[in-house]
Amino acid sequence: MLLMAYNLFRDDIEKALPAAFAIEIFHNFSLVHDDIMDEAPLRRGKPTVHVKYNTNTGILSGDVMLIYAYKYLMKIENQSRISDLVRLFNEVAVEVCEGQQYDMNFEAQNEVSISAYLKMIELKTAVLLAGAMKMGAMIANAPEDDAQLVYDFAKNVGIAFQLQDDILDTFGDPQKFGKRVGGDIIQNKKTYLVLRAFELADQSTKTQLENLFANQPENESSKIDDVKSIFNQLDIRNEAEQVKEAFLQKAFAALNAVGVAEDKKVVLRNLADELMNRQV
Repeated sequence: MLLMAYNLFRDDIEKALPAAFAIEIFHNFSLVHDDIMDEAPLRRGKPTVHVKYNTNTGILSGDVMLIYAYKYLMKIENQSRISDLVRLFNEVAVEVCEGQQYDMNFEAQNEVSISAYLKMIELKTAVLLAGAMKMGAMIANAPEDDAQLVYDFAKNVGIAFQLQDDILDTFGDPQKFGKRVGGDIIQNKKTYLVLRAFELADQSTKTQLENLFANQPENESSKIDDVKSIFNQLDIRNEAEQVKEAFLQKAFAALNAVGVAEDKKVVLRNLADELMNRQV
């Protein structure tokens, strides 16, 4: 996405490669540590680092990846932009960590608002995509207004992307998803689907949901099935799809306002559509 943003304004994208490497390595560092905190067994259909090796190796590997991200960022050709890029990169890095902390806090909180949840996924997921694209625009010396519009496009795509991830975690095809379907339910995560279900449920159903998320039964599949049944009764998947679409339209509005030729924007529109319709 960083390279795509650069390519909106310039064609010599090899000049943006070091920064793209930095973002990609940072992203994977965050996933390695995220999987440890979530006790996730799979990532992209394969054993996670801490499962394949051990937790200490996973922590140290992630730490070194973060250091390498900075090393690559320092290699960009236009050295005069490094200060601004590092400042933005640092803001994004802090926000990603804040988002992960909010995510973990929510697991222990009895009440979480949907607005608080959306802010959490903005920090945990969307700002990394947004920061990456803004960095690409900055390296290309794009006008500040256009760089911000690119940021806004990616931020809203990122929020929609995470909502799609919530949907797939519960309703995805296990053969395609690459992670365990129902993992969020087993971990009692307060996703958009769960929070909206609590808003729509009558008292009896709300009590049933509270009991399901207060306990950890031996038969995890049964818990997943019971929660999905409530979601289906309340049409929660459709609710989530509508909110996802609203953020996607915000993204397209920002992209439409970027001051470059329309044919340059096609690849980003296609990417957004592909992310929203993904199964993995």
